[in-house]
Amino acid sequence: MGGWAIAIHGGAGVDPNLPEERQEEAKRVLARCLQIGIDALRASVRAVDVVEIVVRELETDPVFNSGRGSALTRKGTVEMEASIMDGRGRRCGAVSGLTTVKNPVSLARLVMEKSPHSYLAFDGAEDFAREQGVEVVDNSYFITEENVGMLKLAKEANSIMFDYRVPLPVIDGCSGSAGSIVATVDDVLQMNGLPISIYAPETVGCVVVDTNGWCAAATSTGGLMNKMNGRIGDSPLIGSGTYACNLCAISCTGEGEAIIRSTLARDVAAVMEYKGLGLQEAVDFVINERLDEGKAGLIAVSRNGEVGYGFNTNGMFRGCATEDGFMEVGIWE
Repeated sequence: MGGWAIAIHGGAGVDPNLPEERQEEAKRVLARCLQIGIDALRASVRAVDVVEIVVRELETDPVFNSGRGSALTRKGTVEMEASIMDGRGRRCGAVSGLTTVKNPVSLARLVMEKSPHSYLAFDGAEDFAREQGVEVVDNSYFITEENVGMLKLAKEANSIMFDYRVPLPVIDGCSGSAGSIVATVDDVLQMNGLPISIYAPETVGCVVVDTNGWCAAATSTGGLMNKMNGRIGDSPLIGSGTYACNLCAISCTGEGEAIIRSTLARDVAAVMEYKGLGLQEAVDFVINERLDEGKAGLIAVSRNGEVGYGFNTNGMFRGCATEDGFMEVGIWE
């Protein structure tokens, strides 16, 4: 074994014109959360505990699209989803349609450990949360003023908006309308054949291998701005957005429908197991060969203490560290 390793992400697909101050804010949050994970690993905390701790921190900070600061449905509410997987025995838990649970990743952990099931959604998940005594808050806790404004723009454009924090383009010296956003990209970016606005999702995730060589992964998101109520993406789907086994752990981010179709996370482990590829080789293979026209990114660790990541988008918010002293926080290639 090569020692512990950790990687985190805050979403793949970043507008190249994202203001420098927003880039720096995102990197500060990533660095802080990464350090929390590093400190836990140095204290010999188990991998599955570390991924939950780190993702809880990411859910609590409104910078990214999970927990507080989640994207809004077309009805102006928040519906969150998350999953967690322990490579020891491939145990897993997932939740969808949460509206009051403060930290969805922790409820996913309880589904894994305190229920006979692997996945609970909507009213059933909310009922289970109350049975388990987890912290719940009013739905308004998750809603930010900025997101309310961006939902209005998305509705005006009649479009799903992935990165609802990217400033509007300036056209003839004035900020563009929602319609102008769509006009700049609707011939380029589509989801299931329908136009979307700016491609830059901000799902969060963490993957860890601990000092014992055990791997774990967790992913959490609020989904898409102006999404249909009841829409479920890849983040809670084991094998698509999240996967961990005795070889590796993976968390994905990006166009959820494409990630679901390609079972992206599981495929990294599969090509390592069946083709004998190394971690980064496996990551590169699935990003290049399995997404078809989809846009996504992922982070991964191996039981040997390696970290890997890949994306076919315009950057990915990410951070990673290993026991030998390597540490990186970045956005672009």
